[in-house]
Amino acid sequence: MTNNNVTQYSGYLFDLDGTVYSGKESIQEAISFINALKEKGITYGFITNNSSATREKVAEKLRKMGVEASAGQVFTSALTTAALVKEENISRVYPIGEGGLLGALKQEGIEVTDQQPEAVVVGIDREFSYEKLRISSQALHEGAAYFATNGDKNVPAEHGLQPGNGSIVAAVSAAGGKEPVFVGKPEAHIVNEALERLELDKENVLLIGDNYDTDILAGIHASIDTLLVHTGVTQPHELKQKSKQPTYTAMSLLEWENKLRECR
Repeated sequence: MTNNNVTQYSGYLFDLDGTVYSGKESIQEAISFINALKEKGITYGFITNNSSATREKVAEKLRKMGVEASAGQVFTSALTTAALVKEENISRVYPIGEGGLLGALKQEGIEVTDQQPEAVVVGIDREFSYEKLRISSQALHEGAAYFATNGDKNVPAEHGLQPGNGSIVAAVSAAGGKEPVFVGKPEAHIVNEALERLELDKENVLLIGDNYDTDILAGIHASIDTLLVHTGVTQPHELKQKSKQPTYTAMSLLEWENKLRECR
């Protein structure tokens, strides 16, 4: 553990991919830990850079894995991005993305168009094509604003790492000659939204994730405590190279639960 003075927290925020599940496979130690929080009446929520699914779909996936979860506990980069675009008074965008992003934009009353959009918004898109690259880069060259739900170059899946949204963003940025405003982790936007909606005091909240460069940095940027679990992206030898360390580390949430028991 990075810090031996383990604290009992009144609220938890969980990353999903690599922390609670890997692709379609659940991480059982995490499932058990979350359900124990439910039994104790401790508040928890989920923050994900995955922009492809709606919060309802994410909650449904968690329930199928045995986790008590509602849509109101789920915070996605798509929803946070759409809200930020609206705050910027942008009403017409060209999106690269899937149902989660398209639904979030619609929910905010933002028009989706490929004709003179005011902004390009990029989320994960498993049907990304040259034509989408052409339209988005042309819009950027013509002065459109540029937002990305997140910069994850790879995401963990049941068969290893697969390309993430950052890979698509890299292509659009190269073709369009512009860098985006990133909204999801490691930025603090999504963490702050979750804290506000769940009515959590940041001094008593622990953010748990597997990816130092997204999850842990998001917690650091939001000034809350963090726990890095080595069940996904960042491994122990990689963590040693980081200048700012998480509050705690553990090989799994089972190890973390055992440490909590020792401190009771």
